[in-house]
Amino acid sequence: MSSFKSYGKVDESEQAMLEVRRKTRKRMTIIALSTIVLIGVLCAAVFGTVAHNNNNNSNDADNNAASVSNSVKAVCDVTLYKDACYSSLGSLAHSGQVSPEELFLLSIKVALAEASKAAEYFSEKGGFSGLNVDDRIMEDFKNCKDLLGLAVDHLSSSLASGGKFSLVDVLEDLRTWLSAAGTYQQTCIDGIGEAEEAFKSSVFNILKNSTEFTSNSLAIVTWLDKAASSVKLRRLLSTLPHKDEEPKWLNSKDRKMLEADDLKKKANIVVAKDSSGNFKTITSALKHVPEKSDKRTVIYVKKGIYTENVRVEKTKWNVMIIGDGMNATIVSGSLNFVDGTPTFSSATFAVFGKNFIARDMGFRNTAGPQKHQAVALMNTADQAVYYRCQVDAFQDSLYAHSNRQFYRECNIYGTVDFIFGNSAVVLQNCNIFPRVPMQGQQNTITAQGKTDPNMNTGISIQNCSISPFGDLSSVRTYLGRPWKNYSTTVFMQSSLGSFINPNGWLPWVGNSAPDTIFYAEFQNVGPGASTKNRVKWKGLKTITSKQATKFTVKTFISGEKWIPASGATFKSSL
Repeated sequence: MSSFKSYGKVDESEQAMLEVRRKTRKRMTIIALSTIVLIGVLCAAVFGTVAHNNNNNSNDADNNAASVSNSVKAVCDVTLYKDACYSSLGSLAHSGQVSPEELFLLSIKVALAEASKAAEYFSEKGGFSGLNVDDRIMEDFKNCKDLLGLAVDHLSSSLASGGKFSLVDVLEDLRTWLSAAGTYQQTCIDGIGEAEEAFKSSVFNILKNSTEFTSNSLAIVTWLDKAASSVKLRRLLSTLPHKDEEPKWLNSKDRKMLEADDLKKKANIVVAKDSSGNFKTITSALKHVPEKSDKRTVIYVKKGIYTENVRVEKTKWNVMIIGDGMNATIVSGSLNFVDGTPTFSSATFAVFGKNFIARDMGFRNTAGPQKHQAVALMNTADQAVYYRCQVDAFQDSLYAHSNRQFYRECNIYGTVDFIFGNSAVVLQNCNIFPRVPMQGQQNTITAQGKTDPNMNTGISIQNCSISPFGDLSSVRTYLGRPWKNYSTTVFMQSSLGSFINPNGWLPWVGNSAPDTIFYAEFQNVGPGASTKNRVKWKGLKTITSKQATKFTVKTFISGEKWIPASGATFKSSL
């Protein structure tokens, strides 16, 4: 209790105000001291101790130059591409004052410059000169243009946020956006994989600097994140109001509408095949969504099968699409790899605009198992929620491409790698249905694509039911296989049917997997949950509750801040 209480009578309201002020001063003092500690930790780690001779100006200059040079080298030591980092940040050697923030922001600037240069390359047709390329490679080239544009957007957002806000406040966003920027570039490289060697070499050379610089920025911000966590500053800051706890458009009226479940009645746009709405197609409706709006746009899609390939473009923010049920309102397409469409372009429903929400919708690709890669739903939007939706296809059904995503009470059907991508994604209380593949094929539920150890990505499957759709008695079905060297996937607190192969996991190639992957199973139940005969991979971990908590909604995707805006129920932890 405050000591002034024993000195005379104080008005209750005044007393309360004094208490508030005292607590505020105390909190701000703690935060200020913690900030000083953080700066000390960073400066000690980056700069070391530099002795200055105040009586000798020339010695001062020499010491400052050496200090900066050493600081750049120290920062670059945490990156994967040290030579590229040191050469790109070397210009700071001529500056007498450098902070960790400046080093980080400079690293983003050089990555952005290289990504922009690469994007210009894909905006032209010069890469095809003298080469024999088919329609699929032409489409891959077009995809690279879009992907590099997205990478530039995310690098620009990272630079803007890093310069506008305290880094401590936006570290998590920065890691997400830089992970996504790296994923976009890798997707471009993967798509060009079947082109002529001369063309592939050209693309790889164009992307070399931008991919390395992006990776280095990600490594630096990951290091800063760990340094900030070491002094527990973020926990203190989390007690203060946060600018991103809920979207700007989620006012009290919106919240009431979500609770009342009358979204359909108050929808901004209605789509109906029978002409009873504003439009007959979803694509037409999306054209009338405002660009980059902070206000939510609700599109109600009445029951029916809508045969169209839909794109929610990157400029269409805060879109909510609600249907009459996952089996009543269905978007259907059939684009596929065998017929000439790259995997990234094959999605029946593709989402790029941030803060997207889908409820009571079905997405399917009817190409069939013989057409191989054929995506039903592809999401690269940040903070996207799919609630009570159905994803129905065979190979590569759900492409959880990048950024932060959440799926709740969804039904997902597929065969080979049918939940794949490199997002930070949590699937919770979903029904996952491996189905009958082509003759001779094996089922793999997941294929996670993490390429960089500093990416904050992975697939988390929590409290889901994994059951067969059809007779799988003669089909080997696995929990997943490692698509990339740092593939990260966790199955926890889920029910696994007896059809799951006792080995659990399948190698991508050969007889084993890279030691750098992170696979785990935690508190699963059912006849397929026994880990007794699982593969003996170094990357297949036995984890504790504390480690499993890292893959929950609260910790892995910070979902408590943005999922409530969707009206979806969720469990924040184990």
